[in-house]
Amino acid sequence: MNKLLGIVGSPRRQGNTHVLVSEILEAACQEGAEAELVFLDSLEIAECDGCHACWKGPGCSKGDDMSGLYPKIAESGVLIFGTPVYWYGPTALIKAFLDRLVYFNCPENRVKISGKKAALAVPFEENDLGTADLLVAMFEKSLQYLEMELAGKIIVPGVTLRGEVQHRKETLEECRRLGRRLAQE
Repeated sequence: MNKLLGIVGSPRRQGNTHVLVSEILEAACQEGAEAELVFLDSLEIAECDGCHACWKGPGCSKGDDMSGLYPKIAESGVLIFGTPVYWYGPTALIKAFLDRLVYFNCPENRVKISGKKAALAVPFEENDLGTADLLVAMFEKSLQYLEMELAGKIIVPGVTLRGEVQHRKETLEECRRLGRRLAQE
């Protein structure tokens, strides 16, 4: 069975992003997978300044909470990225997290992420599916660069109120199907 790491890049607990990522992880656990949920809003993750210290030594020069996430990422077979669309891109929380994945660029660390699977959970207020296009493209390119496979996407337009996605039975079932599948991969 697989180990999944859910990364919630929304500052809203019990919000739509949290609900979507949780549904995916719960379904995976019901299939026997292990799962952990991380809330980026409760962590201190500094911006990457491109010093590349992580390429020259044992880790990042920042010494913040990201240092504790690197082993969790390495131990997981699947990463679930959850972020709402903010101004046609990800939240600042998830962007800072993604920037710090530069740690995995050097050959010594690349083997810790290459070949892993990833999934996206992206809710947003607008009703036009195209609203998420830039965000999804950023993830697709980033994951491709990291040699990861985008194994699934849950894109949910038209949700604004905290947790209102809970009333969308078809969306929740889509999350559960994805979680069950990712548990087996």
